[in-house]
Amino acid sequence: MSGSLYLVATPIGNLGDISRRMVETLEAVDFIAAEDTRVTMKVLNHLGIKKTMISYHRHNAGPGGAIILERILAGESCALVTDAGTPAISDPGEELVALCAAEGVPVSSIPGPCALVNALAMSGLPTGRFTFEGFLAMNKKNRRAHLSALQYEVRTMIFYEAPHKLPTTLCDLRDAFGADRRVSLCRELTKLHEEVRRTTLGEAAEFYAEHSPRGEFVLVVEGGAAKEKPVSTLEDRLREVDILREDGLSLRDAVRQVAEREGCSRKELYDAAVGRE
Repeated sequence: MSGSLYLVATPIGNLGDISRRMVETLEAVDFIAAEDTRVTMKVLNHLGIKKTMISYHRHNAGPGGAIILERILAGESCALVTDAGTPAISDPGEELVALCAAEGVPVSSIPGPCALVNALAMSGLPTGRFTFEGFLAMNKKNRRAHLSALQYEVRTMIFYEAPHKLPTTLCDLRDAFGADRRVSLCRELTKLHEEVRRTTLGEAAEFYAEHSPRGEFVLVVEGGAAKEKPVSTLEDRLREVDILREDGLSLRDAVRQVAEREGCSRKELYDAAVGRE
């Protein structure tokens, strides 16, 4: 009989956010799969928990996921944790969950801190409908394509960004959506120097061109006014697939994202992409 996979949310800065259920789960599982075992060790030491850990991150997700799945199918239970926040959100944990789901392995989520939800709640922008965009690509071509695809987005948009890339990202967002578009910059969430700066993309770009950003940021950007989106052609969609693949996505994931965004048939787009190879 197989074991189970537990997605255990960990603090994004404040250890006071550790839940009793999180502790009980980490104590009960057979082993822990951690993004960085050194980071997780600090949390375990704080809790007085000793547990076998293995490394699971974006650079070893393929072989690492296979090893974890093999152990779970053999009857062991595993807790998946990231360095901070909820596993499988903008995280290779989604691949492990997909593997387990395909094999019928039970997956449970132990809820807790999540930076995007906290930032959205405090942003002062509409929260009824939103889209999580994660980190923008470092490649300029892929970044422009990502932002271009959001040109007609009316929902609130959420991005993650590191401090050293923030000034460039704010300029790119300003150029894509306009200087007057509202944005909430949420910094160091749950930590001692937590800050929410509610402003516009133009003002934010100007401010951080003169002031060095510190800490991790979540950017909550106002959606645009409703506009009629031009109908894309198959060639347009295939180009979007190519751009996403250049950024490291698999063909299936790239097709899925484009099909969901464009409202077209995933199968037809996949067959067309495969037919070119």
